[in-house]
Amino acid sequence: MQKTILVVGGTGMLGQPVSHRLQEDGFRVRIMTRDGQKAKKLFDDSFEVVVGNPVETNSLREALNGCHGVHISLPTEVEQQATEMIAKVASKTAIERISYVSGVTVTEENRWFFLVDRKFIAEKAIRDSGISYTIFCPSWFMEVLPKFVTQGRASVFGKQPQAYHWIAADDFARMVSTAYSSEEAANRRFFIYGPELITMDEALRRYCSVFHSDIKKISIMPFWLVKVLSFITRNRELGFAGRLMSYFEKVSEIGEPEEANCILGAPTTTLNEWIEKRKARLGVVTS
Repeated sequence: MQKTILVVGGTGMLGQPVSHRLQEDGFRVRIMTRDGQKAKKLFDDSFEVVVGNPVETNSLREALNGCHGVHISLPTEVEQQATEMIAKVASKTAIERISYVSGVTVTEENRWFFLVDRKFIAEKAIRDSGISYTIFCPSWFMEVLPKFVTQGRASVFGKQPQAYHWIAADDFARMVSTAYSSEEAANRRFFIYGPELITMDEALRRYCSVFHSDIKKISIMPFWLVKVLSFITRNRELGFAGRLMSYFEKVSEIGEPEEANCILGAPTTTLNEWIEKRKARLGVVTS
């Protein structure tokens, strides 16, 4: 019998590739979203779409009905509350697996940063639910690179000396899907590292060389300026980005990826390969 996986946050940057890969691997996929119109544009009729709020008990109960597992991939502003509610409601259903996208720096020691604290609490709620779980702690995704380019300018906030093992979302999606077919992946917390260690500045430089060839230099914006600009413009997204990047300037990747690589298969897509795939998909022609 075909198993159904509920993807909460299926219309997001990571939710989309995970949903498609799950279906490709033989799972029936149900998308839970608050924006039904967006979901219908992103997914064809072979996907089931349930419109609802992930922090409302009745919406969750309906969405979880008949599912084998639930994958949580939500934006930061709702993920803690939603994950706690999902874990609570799922514990009273036939759900057999919960998977969740945490982060590579999520530890007790880093809970001083609000985002890490939220993810830490969400992880605990999942473990306390009594349901088998798979928690993913990925490093940076290549798909975020376009967000560093706005109004013809590529910017990195702060010096950002740390290098990261950048991951392609398609590789991550494969690993999530594999976890749902593996008993070895049950009740594990996996650190997900891409195949290359690259600084943020270098990753952005390579991205811009293909998609924004007119940008010749990566700007380094000091945090005090980010704070001032976000206050003046009342740009909450900019303010959040500043706080996030200030945090990442102070911490580095933790954990070891060997267990994830062994059980789920290691990510293999390099940054240059990802750029070439994106270029082909967007029809970008370079000289």
